[in-house]
Amino acid sequence: MPDNKVNKAIVCPMCGEMSKAEIYTSVNVTVNRDFRSKVLGGELFAWSCPSCGYSARLTYPILYNDMKNRFMVYLIPKIDRFQLCDKELEAKYNNLRNISKRVVSDFNSFKEKIFIFESGLDDMAVELTKVAISQTVSKKLGDVTVDEGYLSMYDRESNTMGFTYFTGEDRAPYVQTARLEIYGKSKEIVERFAIKDKKLKGFLKIDREWADNILYRYKRAKQIEKLNKLKE
Repeated sequence: MPDNKVNKAIVCPMCGEMSKAEIYTSVNVTVNRDFRSKVLGGELFAWSCPSCGYSARLTYPILYNDMKNRFMVYLIPKIDRFQLCDKELEAKYNNLRNISKRVVSDFNSFKEKIFIFESGLDDMAVELTKVAISQTVSKKLGDVTVDEGYLSMYDRESNTMGFTYFTGEDRAPYVQTARLEIYGKSKEIVERFAIKDKKLKGFLKIDREWADNILYRYKRAKQIEKLNKLKE
């Protein structure tokens, strides 16, 4: 898949002048490895007004394709759909099998998904682990609100993974590590309760909302199992 570029008209929010910026609608990091660092470092999204020098990071839809690690991540700012079935894209890649395809709504989630798949992890299990650890963080900090969290460290040799959470009203960052056994337990839950999800076509939005839904199914099943044992 070639890297596709288009020119986009941009009005500078500082001086009001209009200019054009060259943006990528898709990048293939297996074909051109340089794009990986440009995406993760934000260079690909950097823009400066030629008139006044005002700098900003552009946000726009872009498809990240890593053929070697067999995943695609589609960044579509503020998308709120769980499943994106783009007929043109599906037709383009209908001969590919066992490719993890995800859609995300913000830049941090975009980078996290890339890190997760490059690490050889199951992002569904990571999301469940993230929720479980966030509850521990909330209690540890006196029941503060934990809004966002991202996988920030994975070390198989030390049997640990770490998450960076943003906590409380001031969104103070808090790093919490965990043993990989929790991730292993999350994988078991995914294998049991996300069978249908794994078979869905298109790009899926696997995030906190999805994880909460899976955990609800898991807890409900545990309650039913417990009631059935009491009846025996």
